[in-house]
Parts: sequence; structure tokens; C-alpha cells
Amino acid sequence: MKQNYKFNYLLSIGKWQCLAIFLLLFSFNVLAQSSKTITGKVTDETNQPVPGVTVRIKGSTAGTSTNTDGIYSIQAKSDDVLVYSMLGGVSKEIIIGTQTNINVTIMPDNQTLKDVVVIGYGTANKKDLTGAITSINAEEFNQGVLVNPAQLLQGKVAGLNVTKSGDPNAKPSTILRGPSTLREGAAQEPFYVIDGVPGASIDLLAPSDIENIDILKDASSTAIYGSRAANGVIIVTTKRSKNGQARLSYNGYAAVEKVSKKYDMLSAPELRQYLADNKQALNAIDDDGSDTNWQSLLERTGYSQNHNISYGGSGQSSDYGASVNYLDNKGILKNTSLKRTIVRGYLNQKFFNDRLKLGLTITNSNSKSSDIYQSQALPNMLFYLPTVSPFNADGTYKENYNRTGSGTRNPLSIVDNNNIDNLNNKTLINGMAQVNIIDGLKFTASVSSQRDQNNYSTYLNSQSGLARGVNGQAQKIDVLNKSQVLEGYFNYDRTFGKHSLKLLGGYSWQEDRTNDGFGVTTQNFSNDNLGYNNLFLSNPTLLSQIAFNNAPISTLRLISYYGRVQYNYNEKYLFQASLRNDGSSAFGRNNRWGLFPAVSAGWRIIGEDFMQAVPVFSDLKLRAGYGVSGNSLGFDAFSSLLIYGTLSGSNKFLNNGNISNAIGPVRNENPDLKWESTATTNIGLDFGLFKDRITGSVDFYVKQTSDLIYDRYEVSTTQYFLPTITANVGKIKNTGIEFSLNAVAVKTDNFRWTTSPNIAHNKNVVETLSDDFYKISAIQTAQLGGKGQSGNFSQLIQPGYALGTFNLWNYAGKNAAGVSTYINAAGQTIATQPLTTDAKIAGDAQPKLIYGWANSFSYKNWDLNFLVRGVLGNKILNATAASLNNPADAKLQNIPRFTLGESFNDINAYLISDRFLESGSYLRLDNATVGYTIKPKTPSIKAIRLYVTANNLFVITNYTGIDPEINIGGLTPGIDNNNYYPKTRTFSFGVSASF
Repeated sequence: MKQNYKFNYLLSIGKWQCLAIFLLLFSFNVLAQSSKTITGKVTDETNQPVPGVTVRIKGSTAGTSTNTDGIYSIQAKSDDVLVYSMLGGVSKEIIIGTQTNINVTIMPDNQTLKDVVVIGYGTANKKDLTGAITSINAEEFNQGVLVNPAQLLQGKVAGLNVTKSGDPNAKPSTILRGPSTLREGAAQEPFYVIDGVPGASIDLLAPSDIENIDILKDASSTAIYGSRAANGVIIVTTKRSKNGQARLSYNGYAAVEKVSKKYDMLSAPELRQYLADNKQALNAIDDDGSDTNWQSLLERTGYSQNHNISYGGSGQSSDYGASVNYLDNKGILKNTSLKRTIVRGYLNQKFFNDRLKLGLTITNSNSKSSDIYQSQALPNMLFYLPTVSPFNADGTYKENYNRTGSGTRNPLSIVDNNNIDNLNNKTLINGMAQVNIIDGLKFTASVSSQRDQNNYSTYLNSQSGLARGVNGQAQKIDVLNKSQVLEGYFNYDRTFGKHSLKLLGGYSWQEDRTNDGFGVTTQNFSNDNLGYNNLFLSNPTLLSQIAFNNAPISTLRLISYYGRVQYNYNEKYLFQASLRNDGSSAFGRNNRWGLFPAVSAGWRIIGEDFMQAVPVFSDLKLRAGYGVSGNSLGFDAFSSLLIYGTLSGSNKFLNNGNISNAIGPVRNENPDLKWESTATTNIGLDFGLFKDRITGSVDFYVKQTSDLIYDRYEVSTTQYFLPTITANVGKIKNTGIEFSLNAVAVKTDNFRWTTSPNIAHNKNVVETLSDDFYKISAIQTAQLGGKGQSGNFSQLIQPGYALGTFNLWNYAGKNAAGVSTYINAAGQTIATQPLTTDAKIAGDAQPKLIYGWANSFSYKNWDLNFLVRGVLGNKILNATAASLNNPADAKLQNIPRFTLGESFNDINAYLISDRFLESGSYLRLDNATVGYTIKPKTPSIKAIRLYVTANNLFVITNYTGIDPEINIGGLTPGIDNNNYYPKTRTFSFGVSASF
């Protein structure tokens, strides 16, 4: 009994102990499961508060966000995990445990932002790309006095050749992967897309407002834009506020520009001595004892300034922003300048639990440019005799209109007495609506309207040598161009297991209305006080003295249907295909529609198991693609139609006593005219080494353009009204290889060096210009003129040769009398001017290599960046040197110093020949910037960066002209012919501040 009693007692005691232990454990569990208040502060890498950071409980919908001071408060349990996230930041997860105050630092997710590429109607990660696409971010842009965003890319993109003179009003020439058309202007330029708006003007943007630029090179990438993408597509994304970010920033600089090189012309004493040594003398009227340096009179130090203020903010359901940019760029030639103000604003708002997003963006660019008659002023600046002063005793400009030769007009008078002003106002309004229909499926609709108003005005006053005896001549041209674009497309993204699928389908409608305006020229004003204002005050004596601008108004429409599929299996096997069907009113009724397909694939080799045995590789991807894109840029609405207009040489006639315009056919009809088509095959390899310390890509491409459009094919006048017609016939082929590399060469706690070289080779060849119906053996181009050479051509387009091939007389040195000799077509050496049939092919203007090498150094708060770029293997025709080299005419025009070595008896020295065909290769230290960043310990100022930039510090070249960076666009690339605006060297001081 005792034992049983003891056992029962112990058992009862055990029950109570177990109950107590259970209750204790239960109380702890209840305590653990009860909520508590967690507070804290979120800051960035500079210890500044970050508003709008999402703080949520992992696995739950419960959450909050930080206020403007970065403070948050949330109810959570001890075993919960808090997730801190924001767009553009690296997410963090923290287990609460016993903590009640948790402070977090959010670091920027720079890698994620850099890995997103805009591909047209969507985005993609770099690792998933199957086409040739290069992305340049804002921190990689060139700095300095930049008047066009294309200059941001100079030397940065393999295969992209951007050339720009010192003229503030001249647009850069941009050629991607070689020329592929026989047309000029927009037909040779890449197609621009700005924030999803196709065809938007790049001049609408200030460089400081651009976040990144994606360059789509091959047709597998560009074909989604169909008939306008043959020359590549440049997609520009502007800066937007990041989620939870409130920002205010200022960027500005002041700059000084100077002429980097001048022609070494003779001074007046040197010219007099040269003539005396050769028993010659100037006419009394051409020598008043002066010693005038005309280059110094026309050139000046250019001062520029640029200011950009932007602000914005973003919350959970809306984001907004605005910016103002002001540029004042005074050119280094007197009376040349550009003033521009750009205002931009945007607002995006989400509704219905973020199912609907509405957006509106408005951009306005207002610019005023002043220019001179460069084709007159620049040659006369060199040719005009230095032995006369600019002015007569009464203050009028000294002229000798009876003098013959090349320098017959007072260059200072050309600049001072002839004004060219252009007012340009561009406005782009873009509205967007995006609907998330179901998870993964969204519909985007956008409508945009762009207005381009140009007011071109000139006045040649009563002292002008370009409009003698007319008492002032004025011209006004006022033209409005409008473009409207409507887009609607569906995006469907879905991931299931190892499969990832992205689908795109859309519709586009565009209407361009151009030349809506008028232009008139009139003369004979009572005084010069009003210039080109109030043309009704002119007093023309004849009706022929009033001329109207011949630019017919036109409307062009484009309708498109497009689709794309992207497939990714197991992050290793990639596939993309697209198809676009375009219809354009510019082409013949038999060929208004065209299909532009593309297909590409990629293999992420790095994802294969066998790559684990090669740890040196952190990324390796092989890609290949083929596609067809078109070129319909640069066409007016009447390209294929029979057009009536005013015939050349017979403007007016008497019709029943009334003066009427003479009208007749000016263009033949071609119902079969269609767009040029460019088929591109591209094979590429992307790689990463040593955990992406070194990354790069290699691309090989073959780009063949067929159905080339040329407007001078000869036809029979028994079948057509006119002897020529515009038709599709020829083919051009570009073959090339590109290599780009980005390496973090040195990386320590305080020092970092990143180097990024790129190099590209392209071979351009015209394959054919004829077919069974249209026959043509060659096209002569580059009619440069000059003394006794007005009918000569210096280049030709011929099958088997590149665009820009030179066809020149063959220089054979000087004979015993010091006279230049040439080899004629029969192989004989002659000392007289050759015939046009004596010309021979002598190289071309296409560079064999284009390269750039960017370097970036940072040490603590200091940074240094510089860019070296250049070209190799191209030729430049220095027609300027040829025309200046005229010793026998030294009594009529000035000569350069190198002519002192010529015989005065050399009557052929000035003839354009291969003697003046020079190497255009160069290496330029194009951009160097030193900066220092201040990070004040105050919440209101994030960072202030002070920097000094120098542009065009030096150039290494054998070219004897002013600068080897000659325009490579158009049908006559690589020619320096008297009208090249001097290149400048620029020094600027700037400030960038973010708040």
C-alpha cells in the first residue's frame, strides 16, 4: 500500500509538474506569438534618409513604407522576417528576434539597373539578349560642350562613327556599321526612339536629362521597327524618379572654346616679298600698306554656358518630375551662336490597386541660332589678300569687285553684312495608358504629337557684296512640320517551371505633315534698320525680284502591325522571333506593304554543367541572328507619283495678259517603287571573366542592302515625260567585326580603375547599280569646282568599290621647269591640265578601323576620366589645300606657307589630284575630366561634384588640313573643300549637385 501510495503521490506530483511546465511553455509561446511595435530608420550609402522604402513582413501582405525622414513603424512578431525593398535598391531581410528598433542601410542596386536593356516595346536583361545591342548609361557619357545628344556616344560604341565640326549649329554625322544607301540626310542616320515614341527628334533632349541610351545594331534587334530601322535604332530613356525618391539636382558649366588649329597663310610682308622675289607686284588698289590677318578678324574666343535644373518624386502610386535646361553656345566664328531652352515635365499615376497607369510627358525645345554664309566667308577668310585693310576711310567695307581669282569678297563684310537667323520650336506631347489585365498580361496605348516650327530669316544689307545693288535683300521662310503617332500593344510575360515566355503584339499608325508654310524673298528697302522684319516695306521694281519658296506641303502615313516572341528555357537556351508588316503612302501602289522578319537564338554556355570546371569564366553566351529591316526615311509623300511643278529656267509666262507660273511634269511616276531592304546576319559572343571583372563581346556581321533607291536612272522619253526616274535597283554590302571590352583593372578600398576599349572594322562595297531594265555603270559625285575644274567630279560610285571612292588625276611630280605633271589615260606624263577621262581610282573615304578607349579612375572623392578615339585607314581629299596652292595667282589671292616651296611658274599646282589625297587616320585625346565630390554631413545635400573638362586636347595625325575629323555622311564623305568650320579646343568648369 505504501508503495502504491508513494507511486500515486509521485504520479500526482508529476502531473502537476508537467502541467506547470506545459503552462510555462504555452506562456512563452503566446509571448512569442504576440505582436510588438518595430520602429527604425532607413538610410542610403551616404547616411541620408530614404523615403518610400517598402517595409513588409515576409510571407504576408502586411507592410508599411518610410516617411520623408526615412522613419517607419510596423507591428510584427519576434519570429517574423522584415523585408526592406525599393526600386533601384538591394533588398534586405532581417529576422526581428528580440529587437524593437531596427535601422537599415539600403545600397543602390547598380548592377540590376545596368542589366536592363530597352529592346523596343519592352525590356530585357542583358543575359537574355540574342541580338547585338550596346547600352551606355549616364555615368559613361562624354562630357563637355555638347549641343547634340549623339555626341554623348562618340568613341563609346563599337561600329558607331560620330563626327562633328566646331559649328554650334551643325548636327553631327552618325553612321552605324557603314553606309548602306545612295540617299543622304535622314536616310543614312539611325532611327531614334525616345521614351517609346518612335521618330521623336533627338534635338528635344538635353544631355543632362538622359538616363541611358541603347543602340540596336543588327536586324534581329531592329526589325521590330520595320521600314525605318535599316541604319540601326537608338533608343533613349530619360531620367525618372526612383520609387520612394524625392530628388532635386543642378548641373551646369561654363566653357571657353578656342580654335585648335589655323591655316598658316602668308602675312602681308611675306606675300609682298614672295611676289618681289618672282618679279611680280600687286595692283595699287590691292595694297594699301596693311597687314591684315583675316582669320583672326573672323575667329574669336567662344564662351558657352549650360544650366540644368531638375526635380522629381515617386511614391507608391505616382511619380512626377520636371526639368529646365538652358544652353548658350557662342561659336568661334563671329556671328555664329546657338541659344536653346528645353522644358520637360512628366506625371504618372496608378489607379485601381495599380491595375491602371496613366502618364503624360510634355517636352518643349526653343532655340535661336545665328549663322553666316559659311560657303563664302570661310574660303575668303583664307584667300583674301592680307595687303588691304577691312575698311575704307569713310568706314565702309573695302572691296575690289573687279578682282578675279578665288578671294574676291571682303570676308569681314560677308560676316557683318549678311545675317542668318533661325528660330526653331519643337514640342512633343506623349500620353500613355497601361492596363494590367491579368497577371502577366498588360496592354499599353500611347499617343504622341510632335510639332516642329521653323522660322528662317536672312537679310543681306545694302553694303553686302553678296547682293550688290539691290538695296537690301530679305528672305523669310516659315514652316510647320507635324507628326502624330498612335501605338497600341499587348505584352504577355509568363514563367512556368524552367520555361519563360514573353509575347508582344501591336499596331502603329503615324502621320507626318511637312512643309506647311511659306517662303518669300524680296528686295529694295529704303534702309537697313528693320532687316528681315516687315517685308511689305520692300520696293521690288520687277515681279521677278519676288521669289516664293518651292517646297510643297505633303502628308505621309505609315501603318504597321507587329509581333514578337521571346522564349527562355532553363536560363540557358534563348530564342526570339519578330515580324512587322509596314504600309507606307510614300511608295508605289504596287508595293505599299512590306514584311520585315527576324529570328535569333542564344546559348548561355555558362549555364552548362561542364562550365563548372572552368571557373575563370563567369559568363559565356553565344548568339546568332538574321533579320530584314527597311529604310523609308528621308522620303516625301510624292516619291512614287507623277509630280507637276515649276520647270527650271521658265518660271513665269504671259497667259492672256496675266503673268502665270509655268507648270509641267518634274518627276515621273513609278508605281513599283518600294523601300530599301537591309538583311543582316549577326553572330556574337558575350563573355565574362574572373567574376565579371572583365566583360566583353565580339560580333561578326554581314549587312546587305538591296533595292537601293536612286533618282537618276535614265528612261526613254517616249514612255515617260522626263528622261530620268526614281527606282529600286542597286545593292550595297557591309561586312565587319566589332570588339568591345570592359575591365575593372584595379579595385581596392580607395582606388578603382575601369578601362573600356572598343574597336570595329567594316568593309563597304557597292555590289551592283543595274538590273535587266535600268542600266548604269557608275555614278559620278563630288563636283568640287575650282579654277578651270567646274565640270570635274572627284568621286564615283561603282560596283566593286566603296561609297566615297576617289577618282582623281594621277600626280607624277614636277618637271624640270617646276610645273606639276600628271599621267594621262594612255600612260603618258603631261604638263598640261588632264582630261576628265584621265582620272583614276585612288582609294576611298571609308575607315578600316574605328576605335575608342575610355578610362575611369577614382580615388576616395577624386575621379578622373578620359577618352581616346580615332580612325585608321581612310583617305581625305584636301581640296582646300589644292585650291590654296596657286602660286601663279598670288597677285590675286593669298597663299599658304607651304606654297613657298612651289615654283611660281607652276600653273597646275592648284589642280585637284591624288597629290592632295591624304591619310585621314588620327588618334585624339577627345575628353578628359577631373572631378571632386563633396558629401556634406547635412540631410538636405546629398552630394556636390566639382569638375574640370577639356575636349580635344590633342590629335596625332599626318593630315595637313585643319582637322582630320571630316564629315563621313552623305554621298561625298571624306572631302575637305573650303567650307569646313574650324575644330575647337574647349575647357569647361562644371558643378553637379543633388539634394
